[in-house]
Amino acid sequence: MSTYLVKRLTYMIIILFAASLLIFCLYAFTPGDFISGNLKLSPERKEELRQIYGLNKPVLERYAIWMKNAFHGNFGYSLAQQKPVLQLFNEYIWNSFLLAIVSTFFTWLISVIIGVIAAYKQYSLFDSLIMVIIFAAMSIPSFFIGLLLIKGFAVDLKWLPPGGMTTTGSNATGLAYVKEVIQHMALPVMVMTLLSLGSLTRYFRSNMIDVIKQDYIRTARAKGLKERKVLFTHALRNALLPAITLVGFELPGLFGGSLIIEKIFNWPGIGQLYMSSFSSRDYPLLMGFTMFIAILTVIGTLLSDLLYKLADPRVKL
Repeated sequence: MSTYLVKRLTYMIIILFAASLLIFCLYAFTPGDFISGNLKLSPERKEELRQIYGLNKPVLERYAIWMKNAFHGNFGYSLAQQKPVLQLFNEYIWNSFLLAIVSTFFTWLISVIIGVIAAYKQYSLFDSLIMVIIFAAMSIPSFFIGLLLIKGFAVDLKWLPPGGMTTTGSNATGLAYVKEVIQHMALPVMVMTLLSLGSLTRYFRSNMIDVIKQDYIRTARAKGLKERKVLFTHALRNALLPAITLVGFELPGLFGGSLIIEKIFNWPGIGQLYMSSFSSRDYPLLMGFTMFIAILTVIGTLLSDLLYKLADPRVKL
């Protein structure tokens, strides 16, 4: 195990170095930046700022400086927000994490239950209805679902607030604040769950169909075990093994999958900040967030391999 971890960590470092160079060059060679696009600055002031922030240096030299600072926990300074990039991450990323972790929990819970029942009742009316709903949810754009839910639950029924994280001007604390946040996050969580539910439910359904045809499932039924125990204890445990590989993609998806949703519901998360940075060409923030997603991706793939080994000791790393 230790040898495997050393090799994987070495590969991860190499991959991250290559990714950092690609990310930096991608934004460095993109025409324009925050300073050149600011019409309020005089040409003299623009040149002065470019010298202060080192934007007039060669690309490789700027990359070396950026990487050196990154090793010390400094991913640059956001010119648009006038704050360090890591400080902005700390202010916004936990809001995105709250949305993502709750929607992921409901997505996996509902997908497992529906996938098992649909596989058990294959080709039934329930299975056909579920597949139609799944394909419909996968084919409808996220912004349309979001606007539709806002129209229904916020405008017409007035059950839930249309956006934001708290009510404007609210000074709620304690349980009142928690209740307010839950009410505001209900709609974006519903949209994110619906968008992720389709593919994951199909995945569990197909895995369960393959597993329940195995000999050991027929043996468990022949021993007189209850069908619920056969499905959720014996079959589901083995059907979950291939799904563990999806964990590697879930980790970066926690922060990268809610960009449009946060914009629609005006949720103060890192996704909305990332989207607004494009219009202002705030490249330090864009580079920092993209590098953060790259780090989460390589960590997620390592975790998925280790979890697969723990779940199935027969697997060799």
